[in-house]
Amino acid sequence: MANRIPAAAGVGLRFPHHGVALRPTPGVNWLEVHPENYLLDRGALVHLRRAREHLPLSLHAVGLSLGSVDGVSRHSLQRLRTLIDELEPGLVSDHLSFSVANGHYLPDLLPLPYTEEALEVVAKNVDAAQEALGRQLLVENPSVYLAPAAQDFDEPDFLAALVKRTGCGVLLDINNVFVTATNTGQDPNVLLQGFLAKLPREAIGEIHLAGHTTRHLDSGQRLLLDDHGSKVGDAVWALYRAAIAVLGRVPTLVEWDNHLPEWQVLAAEALQTDAVLDALHGPMLEGLPLAFDVTVPG
Repeated sequence: MANRIPAAAGVGLRFPHHGVALRPTPGVNWLEVHPENYLLDRGALVHLRRAREHLPLSLHAVGLSLGSVDGVSRHSLQRLRTLIDELEPGLVSDHLSFSVANGHYLPDLLPLPYTEEALEVVAKNVDAAQEALGRQLLVENPSVYLAPAAQDFDEPDFLAALVKRTGCGVLLDINNVFVTATNTGQDPNVLLQGFLAKLPREAIGEIHLAGHTTRHLDSGQRLLLDDHGSKVGDAVWALYRAAIAVLGRVPTLVEWDNHLPEWQVLAAEALQTDAVLDALHGPMLEGLPLAFDVTVPG
């Protein structure tokens, strides 16, 4: 039985916080990890099992390469399925990106052009992943740094088409919405409203919040880097409030990967997240509302 994720704030669990995560912490209602970090490190897996006994767990993969024309690695899916069967996470997700090309593994999550051809590739890979994992997969919108020259879809339409074809869910990363819009000359509020208008409400199974870094280029342009290395910015909080006002309560994760702070700093960000949820929709009843069912549709 999967341990379902409450529609409240969670935090990304990283190795330095394994021990402290076992203590009850206000605001930290669930945990999310990158499963790749635990596939070979059995010692770390022992710590994760202990944390899983105290709090619901979500697995946020980074290695499936759902946009790869090479297809999704069966070996990777088998290893992930073994971990899922052992940990019984409430949610499993990966990214709308690719990191494998012609057998070469690339150390980044590279965005895709939103074309009919790319949709065929991603849909095929998501279908294969959901069948192998025996459950619905949430697909996260990426951070984009350059706008492709020609596309058949805008990003919300592409994700909506993917949901319709595969029955997958969506992990809506609010920081990525802000980063992508700013870097490609769009209005972040308009891009967010596109997601909210075009995606089925029930498809959005999780939200991510994170910090980003601003770089000023020699050309005078501003570039935002999605580095997960600071507190959530005011503009991202504003987008989150707008999203939650429309969506209602959704499980929301605070991500922090670089310049990792003390556990209590993460907990404070989670408390702020819960405060937004409570202010707009009232305190959560114990155990409710919960994330939607994560079995494969049909």
